[in-house]
Amino acid sequence: AHPMSWLDELEARLEQQLEVFLRANPAQEVLLEEQEARDRQARLVGQRRQLQQQAEQERQALLQLADEIRRWQERVVKARAAGATALAERAEAHQQGLMEQGRQRWQHLSALGKSFASVERDLGELDWASFEAEQALEELRRL
Repeated sequence: AHPMSWLDELEARLEQQLEVFLRANPAQEVLLEEQEARDRQARLVGQRRQLQQQAEQERQALLQLADEIRRWQERVVKARAAGATALAERAEAHQQGLMEQGRQRWQHLSALGKSFASVERDLGELDWASFEAEQALEELRRL
């Protein structure tokens, strides 16, 4: 193994100094943890917003797809009524393709829903953690 570079050494020393400082000032550690929690919360809120936008786009696409599938269904019926079997079969094949797209979009929407639930859960846990941190800070102030 090669010796630690001066950068690694510096990093280790700074980390050690930070630990010593935080042990001497417990309130600072709580504040640091709070800041980390706020940063994480901001990230999660951004993720949640992004997931909501994606889900809305997916929903709109599904509505358009449903309309298109209905139109192709009408074409199939008209072609069959007119005795245009080959045309009806082509329209039916196209309609099947659209329905497959619809199934894939549903799956994607379902996955977005699961991701959203996960982000919501993480946000809930963060709220509880920050409540506990505030309680700890209050106790430290009373000492």
